[in-house]
Amino acid sequence: MGYKFTLVLSREITDDESVVLKEAGCTAAVFGTDSLPTDADTIVTKMDFDDTISPTLAEAIESALEAVKNVPDLSVPGLTVPAQPAGPVVDDEPKVVVGEIVEEVAAEEAATKVAAEEAATKVVTADEVAAEVIAEEPAGEVTAKKTATRKTATRKKVKVSAEAS
Repeated sequence: MGYKFTLVLSREITDDESVVLKEAGCTAAVFGTDSLPTDADTIVTKMDFDDTISPTLAEAIESALEAVKNVPDLSVPGLTVPAQPAGPVVDDEPKVVVGEIVEEVAAEEAATKVAAEEAATKVVTADEVAAEVIAEEPAGEVTAKKTATRKTATRKKVKVSAEAS
């Protein structure tokens, strides 16, 4: 598949003129007859292109327009270009991307690494630390640091009983 467009010529061309156009670079053109959209009584030649040689759509159209200049008293009153990519046509790209099978061991190692990184970056509040200390300490007094809304921190004595675990 290449760049597709249609040129409508100003008149019907002869077989000799179609040979001149093909030699001038319109080898990808399919010639046919049609009528002018503005005057149904005027028979013209229509050239349908599917250009796979030109690197861009603009260059394909310019090449066709230059070829028409080689035939005397011929012009292009109409150009039709359907929606299509304007960049280079590349058929060499694979349609399916080849994937790889990931080993379970590698996937488990990656999951463990992510979990370790998350644990290392976890933010712990003073209340959480105090709760852990209280849960781990035997009965007695434990000093836990509690952050206040101001810049200074206060210490609070907590009475822990043996039943509190």
